[in-house]
Amino acid sequence: MSDSIPVILVTGASRGLGRGIALKLSESGYSVIINFAGNAEAAQKTVDDCLRRKTKTNQEFVAMQADIGKKDDRQKLIETSLQQLGRIDALVNNAGIAPRQRADILNASEASFEEILRINLQGPYFLTQRVAKYWLTQKPKSLLKAGFTVIFVTSISADTASTNRGDYCISKAGLSMASRLWATRLAGSNIHVFELRPGIMGTDMTASVKETYDELIADGVVPQARWGTPEDVGFAAAALLDGSFPFSTGAIIDIDGGFHIKRL
Repeated sequence: MSDSIPVILVTGASRGLGRGIALKLSESGYSVIINFAGNAEAAQKTVDDCLRRKTKTNQEFVAMQADIGKKDDRQKLIETSLQQLGRIDALVNNAGIAPRQRADILNASEASFEEILRINLQGPYFLTQRVAKYWLTQKPKSLLKAGFTVIFVTSISADTASTNRGDYCISKAGLSMASRLWATRLAGSNIHVFELRPGIMGTDMTASVKETYDELIADGVVPQARWGTPEDVGFAAAALLDGSFPFSTGAIIDIDGGFHIKRL
């Protein structure tokens, strides 16, 4: 049980951006709860990689299964985290899914819409509620220099329309507002809330459209002219947790190589 090392709960940490965040946090000296929905083997790989990169002997890395889109699983995740590691100092809401099939909004299904919003928006919104209530009612002392912190990982899709995956865009736009709502509600209790907004990232989620994005990047859609990486997001998460932004709650941190810049 961790009693001197801050514990960070990272959802969807078995792969992609979540794994990149977990690895960077391990290098930064944190203990990490590696949440996964179904791929236990991938989650264990993240645990093993974190162990190889840790910088303090008493860091802990624990894989915990929970479907963030399910109420009972969210409760189980919080309870098990506290039982096994004794504390939660920060929550990184990273878990999310892409549509199972991209479809024009004229033909997209309600089933896809409901699934995407349940996992990408409803899940992190109410997981944050549970963690915030734990902090506010139990009043533990944070081991983070930054104090208790929540990070929402959204996407450039929060404000960039893609008509062949409207459900995903709406889920990320809603998550961006959730970040602002929680930042407003928790600021008075010295709990920091941030939004990380990744751009075109090289993960398994974008593997099926790699050629399309390769062409867009070659044509200049990303000023820095490269794909983003999970490590890029990990660097940002670590900077937020180490207290480098003490007066910036509610901020949106773009991790998109300049994609968000309005250009002529």
